[in-house]
Amino acid sequence: MSEFLLELHSEEIPARMQAKAAADLKKIVSDQLKAAGLVYVDARSFVTPRRLALVIDGLPEKQPDVSEEKKGPKVGANEKALEGFMKANSLVSIDQAEVRNTPKGDFYFVVNEIKGRNTTEVLAEIVVETIKSFPWPKSMKWSKNSFRWVRPLHSILAIFKGETLKGSFDFGNQTLNFGNKTRGHRFLAPDWFEVKNLDDYLHKLRLAKVLVDESERRDLIETQAKELCVAEGLTLKDDQGLLNEVTGLVEWPVLLMGQIADRFMSVPHEVLSTSMKEHQKYFSVLDGDGKLANHFVFAANTETVDGGQTIISGNERVLASRLSDAEFFWDQDKKDKLESRVDALETIVFQAKLGTVANKMGRVSVLASDLAEQTGCNPVYARRAAELAKADLTTGMVYEFPELQGIMGRYYALHDGESPLVAEAIADHYSPLGPSDRCPSAPISVAVALADKIDTLVGFFGIDELPTGSKDPFALRRAALSIIRLITENSLQISLRQAFAASFSAYTGQLTESEDKTIDGLMTFIADRLKVALKDKGVRHDLITAVFALGDEDDLVRLLARVDALAGLLKTDDGANLLAAYRRAANIVRIEEKKDKTVFDATVDTVLLQQPEEQALQEALQGASQEATKALEREDFTEAMAALAGLRPPMDAFFDKVTVNDDDPALRKNRLCLLSRIGVILGQVADFSRIEG
Repeated sequence: MSEFLLELHSEEIPARMQAKAAADLKKIVSDQLKAAGLVYVDARSFVTPRRLALVIDGLPEKQPDVSEEKKGPKVGANEKALEGFMKANSLVSIDQAEVRNTPKGDFYFVVNEIKGRNTTEVLAEIVVETIKSFPWPKSMKWSKNSFRWVRPLHSILAIFKGETLKGSFDFGNQTLNFGNKTRGHRFLAPDWFEVKNLDDYLHKLRLAKVLVDESERRDLIETQAKELCVAEGLTLKDDQGLLNEVTGLVEWPVLLMGQIADRFMSVPHEVLSTSMKEHQKYFSVLDGDGKLANHFVFAANTETVDGGQTIISGNERVLASRLSDAEFFWDQDKKDKLESRVDALETIVFQAKLGTVANKMGRVSVLASDLAEQTGCNPVYARRAAELAKADLTTGMVYEFPELQGIMGRYYALHDGESPLVAEAIADHYSPLGPSDRCPSAPISVAVALADKIDTLVGFFGIDELPTGSKDPFALRRAALSIIRLITENSLQISLRQAFAASFSAYTGQLTESEDKTIDGLMTFIADRLKVALKDKGVRHDLITAVFALGDEDDLVRLLARVDALAGLLKTDDGANLLAAYRRAANIVRIEEKKDKTVFDATVDTVLLQQPEEQALQEALQGASQEATKALEREDFTEAMAALAGLRPPMDAFFDKVTVNDDDPALRKNRLCLLSRIGVILGQVADFSRIEG
């Protein structure tokens, strides 16, 4: 068993592409090895800004020999068929084939013994094919070559069992031979050197100021950054996305700390953090109170004789220039009140068929005011927050930093003297943006956030612009999940159908779909998203479907209470047996309805109930129905389920003692109607036919 080492050395690979590239390299080569019958023990890939590497351990020295069996034409077939079979299998005479008896007669067979090739030959072909087929999202040509790669490719290191693979790659106007050399850090150790295997490769690159393992670089960056902060009594602001990106920018990380000029600390801290992150890839630093400190941390990709002082000074000057721009936007934007910017939203198209952002926020302000009662806030404040919610889209700051929309609206609203509650609602109305994002809880914020997302969903469903498969260009799934979180995490009892209807009417004829179709589609969409949202919490999707199927439950808080109670019932022996008895009854009714081509939904005739067991079941159904109805009116779903659980004994007794398909047609019909009543009674709390298992 032997080791194969591959390195593709190039100019800087964009950080955002590196993790996928490493995974792709491993998968492409591994898949080709498996297809070639070369079984290995382990595979690991590495990536730095200037190299993609892969090691395959435990490869055999040659492919296994294989026997290939091919079935030919039937004995006695025409000459043309025989000639074609012989030619395809390099046979001089048909007598070289073997005749075998099969259930369909005697057929010719040929067995070819294929000798395995040396692994070195196979690997050389795999390297070429891997480079050709590599799925870079963006690539480029360089020099006069016709070949495309993410960045100009400098060398191909390919070593098997310590020896260089024989082979090369043709770029179209240039040929690059496989070799056993690589080079270290671009500035600190740029010379070429030979390597023999993975251990030698990693060791010599470390000496040449390159850490090949990205996880090691990431840990080193985080550790050094935190140590710098601790030394100053500060804390590194957690940002895993930025940490991953910086890891992909350096091969030899050296962390340094700079200082932000005091004059910029009056600019909103979110602006400073965003500018440092997006433009400079700097880490923000927090003081003891958790507020932004006037320091920043960055990763230099080099070592210096002065301990980095020159680099720090240069970065401080560059940052000062960046923050001067931010300071300018901040000062300029404050000159105009946020309210004065609302009219400019008429120039921003929300969606071609749905009008402008100004049109949208006009609808949202009305809906937010309508939702104020359910969320428990002042409708005047809700309307005001909605009117101003997107006005910051026309500011210079948000134009420069779109990710600050909402956040800047809050700052400008406070500067203009708006209520702090209104300002917070402006900042919060985009939230929650994902499962890990904070969900607003302030009543005004919840009202505006709900109204904004409901308007979006109703609008796009109303023009039949729905998500398809993995494509969701308008983030409608995220909007639905956000609505679910806003309602459930704040325990809001809101009728979704009424909210959707109010939103639909606000569009005043712009929507092409009917109101019923739009709302029904949205309820199904919400149900599907609810299953996704609750999957990680262990809530069964079929129970959600069973409750949603009732058609009259659009209050998510009530719905989830029903689901919890239903889950509790089914965990008991009575509940599990009740479900089994229901299915038995439903199957009997379904079979007999199909046979008679009728529906057994008539009222049960108590006079025809002859046996004690069917009389007891009728009485139990009536009692359970009354108890369940009263419990449902009190929204005591656990008690409603308990009432249903009491049906188990009389149902068991009925099936033990009563013959449903009696010879007397009247008795048979009456008993089938009685069984049909079971589904009706259970259907008061859920559609039991939708429950799986």
